Amino acid sequence: MALNYLWVGFFVISFVVGLIKLSFFQDYQVFPAMVDSTFTMAKVSVEIAIGLIGVMAFWLGIMRVGEKGGAINALSKVVGPFFQELFPSLPKNHKAFGSILMNFSANMLGLDNAATPLGLKAMKELQTENTSSDTASNAQVMFLVLNTSGLTLIPVSVMAIRATKGAASPSDVFLPILIATYFSTLAGLIAVSFYQKLNLFKPKILAYLGGATLAIAGIIAYMKSLSPEEVEIQSALIGNSIIMSIIVAFIVLGLIKKINIYETFIEGAKEGFQVSVKIIPYLVAMLVAIGVFRASGSLDILLGGLKWLVDLTGLPNQWVDSMPVAFMKPLSGSGARGAMTEIIENFGVDDFRAKLAGAFQGSTETTFYTLAVYFGAVGINRTRHALTCGLIADAAGIIAAIFIAYLFFA
Repeated sequence: MALNYLWVGFFVISFVVGLIKLSFFQDYQVFPAMVDSTFTMAKVSVEIAIGLIGVMAFWLGIMRVGEKGGAINALSKVVGPFFQELFPSLPKNHKAFGSILMNFSANMLGLDNAATPLGLKAMKELQTENTSSDTASNAQVMFLVLNTSGLTLIPVSVMAIRATKGAASPSDVFLPILIATYFSTLAGLIAVSFYQKLNLFKPKILAYLGGATLAIAGIIAYMKSLSPEEVEIQSALIGNSIIMSIIVAFIVLGLIKKINIYETFIEGAKEGFQVSVKIIPYLVAMLVAIGVFRASGSLDILLGGLKWLVDLTGLPNQWVDSMPVAFMKPLSGSGARGAMTEIIENFGVDDFRAKLAGAFQGSTETTFYTLAVYFGAVGINRTRHALTCGLIADAAGIIAAIFIAYLFFA
């Protein structure tokens, strides 16, 4: 229902803004721009889905090998006690736990292409325990919100863009992103727990969260001991080494179990193709609405109003110039990336606003895209509190990024 109101709202607000710009400012290009955006974003939606086919086929094939080889079951047992508290409706050591862990790991390592098929795999496995086929279960909402909160240990893509733009220290956004995403994830977890009446003060939950906190603190300490160049090298090395190790480990376990690895891979890859095609209508619906909203100038009006309000308070307003990334990130990953690049071009890659834009880019996930794709893959229309909690996590990440950026860069 929330997505329904949101989708309609994008079009209605865009149309009203277009009428105002045409009537009062004689902007004769606003409606052509909005119509053009429908064609452009519809095409982009299909291109995204087609681009996902190969990645989806590969990773769901590997996941099927890992599942039959016993790797997914082993991972489920490792995280089972923690996940059992967060997903109490799932049976003990449910196979979805392994897929969820793999998805979270890929997100934390900044490996977006790997994270999506793993997340879709987890969502389909969670759907098997869903008693209402078109309504999101508690477990699915919890998984999606934790996914969109975007905990990131190694923001490879952001550092790569900063490096290509000639940043003096491309990795200087590493710690701000890590800290901001940690706050975002905690906020998402607390929000969902409030809706679902989960007790986060149980010993098992506190033990796992405490261990995660110590692990992140250790990573921060290690990365702070390296030079900026070494941070960039180590980040890429660690992330890609872990992924390759997982692939090889799954294959080796398959050999030990004496399964036909090639045929098992093909079986999983076929599923990846089917999922990629199934999400096309949901992608078209969401991305076209977002494109019209942006083309109408509604986003620019939102930013202008925000800057005016900040100016009334007398507080520093440089962070407002970076907000296009924050506003676009929940809507469109490519749109946010474009906004970040534009800010870098306008103010310089080592300007405070460019660094904050990088922190925004890495501190949240594309919430609306993820809702459309993940729920669309399993035919869910009623998302319940998923959108609300996802946006709470996004807001926490954005606010944290602003404060941390001022702490690190101002």
